Amino acid sequence: MSVDAGEFRAVLGHFASGVVVVAGVHGEAPVGLTCQSFFSLSLHPPLVALAPSRNSTSWPRVAASPAFCVNVLSAGQEPLARTFSNAGGDKFSGVAWAPGPTGAPHLEGALAWIDCRLEDVHDGGDHLLAVGRVVALRSAPGRPLVFYRGGYGGFEP
Repeated sequence: MSVDAGEFRAVLGHFASGVVVVAGVHGEAPVGLTCQSFFSLSLHPPLVALAPSRNSTSWPRVAASPAFCVNVLSAGQEPLARTFSNAGGDKFSGVAWAPGPTGAPHLEGALAWIDCRLEDVHDGGDHLLAVGRVVALRSAPGRPLVFYRGGYGGFEP
């Protein structure tokens, strides 16, 4: 039995998710990408997972970093999500950030940040499944940016 790719995407698009920017430092320059396939994997040890596309030009540079930071975007950060979802260019131009405990970029205004070291990468079809060991994290008050059925929005509890 085969599943139509268009129907697969449409049906799975009904699952709302948060939006993160995964960022690292490659050489001397910050690099990053938008990702909506991110989740908590384990409490003991503290692990998170994300699924970057195999076609991503940014992920290989983030993965080569000594560490990466998962920045959970707040409701007002849709422009950042769009900027970091584009291929190429200097995505950090005009973006306020600071190095966290691991040196990975923490984006100003993010709802939360999770500093990680890359633990493992697994095959995930047209994506990869990257597992990060959490070494530091912090959150702030606010509302998350949400991705649903191909678009961005907010969440009101």
